Amino acid sequence: MGHIGYRTGLLPAVGITALLLLMLFDPGESLQAAVRGTAIWWDVLFPALFPFFLASEVMLGFGIVHFFGTLLDPLMRPLFRIPGIGGFVMAMGFASGYPVSAKLTSRLMEQKLINREEGERLVAFTTSSDPIFLIGAVSVGFFGDARVALLLAAAHYGSALVLGFLMRFHGHSRSSTPGASSSIEKASKRTSGRTSLLARSFDAMHEARLLDGRPLGLLLREAIASSLKLVFVVGGLVVFFSVFLAALRSSGLLSLISRPIAASLELFGLPAALSDAIVGGLFEVTLGTSSAGQAEGVPLLFRIAAAAFVLSWAGLSVHAQVLSLLTRTTMRYWPFCLARLLHGIMAAVLVFPLAGLLSPESGSPSLSPLLPAFLSRAAPGDAALWLTRYGPLPVTMIIFAGILLLLVFLIFLQWISYQLYNRQK
Repeated sequence: MGHIGYRTGLLPAVGITALLLLMLFDPGESLQAAVRGTAIWWDVLFPALFPFFLASEVMLGFGIVHFFGTLLDPLMRPLFRIPGIGGFVMAMGFASGYPVSAKLTSRLMEQKLINREEGERLVAFTTSSDPIFLIGAVSVGFFGDARVALLLAAAHYGSALVLGFLMRFHGHSRSSTPGASSSIEKASKRTSGRTSLLARSFDAMHEARLLDGRPLGLLLREAIASSLKLVFVVGGLVVFFSVFLAALRSSGLLSLISRPIAASLELFGLPAALSDAIVGGLFEVTLGTSSAGQAEGVPLLFRIAAAAFVLSWAGLSVHAQVLSLLTRTTMRYWPFCLARLLHGIMAAVLVFPLAGLLSPESGSPSLSPLLPAFLSRAAPGDAALWLTRYGPLPVTMIIFAGILLLLVFLIFLQWISYQLYNRQK
């Protein structure tokens, strides 16, 4: 055991030392990469992730997760072999992007609402890109055509649902959720004679709120502290991988990785020019999708397929963010890694049959009615011009206004559940 621990600790030490030497090879480029990574975190990731982290913590405290868990249980268990609570994680993960679903899944495991295998299934298919990044940054910013978003989203989210169905076969055939004292099971037993699923859902929410017991002020304070801590971890990982990629690029090692990937692409009849997008996407989503959108001499469908793979694989930067959350629980990393690879392949393959229906390359106007009007008219530089002129402040204000309305709605739901709970006594 001592030799195993020694070897396990030696490998990271050698890797960090090699990275330090690469940084010393070109310190100026490493500094610029760190500045770029910090700018991406502060301007994009912080305002995008922090509100969702905060809202999810508050919703857990209010029992909203338990409400959706009871309400969606008849749907989630047959399809994905996951408790109904997974429906809430899936919705939040698809809406807010990585690594929100991993964070929620780890919290559900801490509360003993799901077991390890259910958590592995859940985080495997709910880890996805958020629609804002997919439409605004990738489709409009990198590809210069918002109509690409429909094809990209259909391939990305559609393959995620297919992956969720396939992941139902992961783990033992009989797998029960731990935590027999959970509020969901208590409410189900207490109201087993009632036929109203909605009433049982309100009961579960009220039971969870009683078990939590924290006043609103304490709940908000702890939710803010937990969300800020996680958002800083995400920022540190983004900066680290930004510097790591810059060091690989300046030392020429990145080209050594791209050559075998280019040969593999040619072997399958794919354009070798996509190797830069694939290599960049292996490490970081933004770099990979940007290279896919700007690849010269490559047909549009192949570039969209490469972007779909990168978005679904998510990059080692996101993998590190998810791994930092999984290590708090008993969940394993390898099911998540294999699921990301399978998701990437399925999303890339799915682009081609879907293209026959959506066909962005032909400029079909059939995409326009399904997109917001301002997106269907967007020129390649419109998104960048808008951000340059107005900055991220309006978007942040809209998000926080939405959180305020959400809190009012949560309090209203709590009042309803309280009234229903008292009537049953």
